[in-house]
Amino acid sequence: MKLACIDIGLKRIGVAICLSSNIVTPQEAILRKNRNQASNDVNAFLKEWEIEKLIVGFPSASEDMQKRINHFVKLLELDIPYELQEENMSSIEAEDMMKGQIKYKRDGRVDSLAAKIILERYLAKN
Repeated sequence: MKLACIDIGLKRIGVAICLSSNIVTPQEAILRKNRNQASNDVNAFLKEWEIEKLIVGFPSASEDMQKRINHFVKLLELDIPYELQEENMSSIEAEDMMKGQIKYKRDGRVDSLAAKIILERYLAKN
């Protein structure tokens, strides 16, 4: 099954995919100008890769972000199943993995690496 994971942030959406055999690859992050543009970009990404299931990073700590993420997922109008996956500390873990390798944190690489971590957690759990 072709899986994708999104790590939804206020400025960027990290993206990772798993097309076969539990190998997860981070993709270029989606920059958010507004919710509609971002949801359209996510929909286009899912169609382009023929994704069969979406995993959405979901923070247990922040109720505000939980509401924002639930709202964003509704904007996607998905015709594939999706699941929420605990994402706590994934961005910090991603930053630690990239220490010294990256000067600009705003380009989305950390966000997509966090999505990769979230998807790997999902695969390990299932």
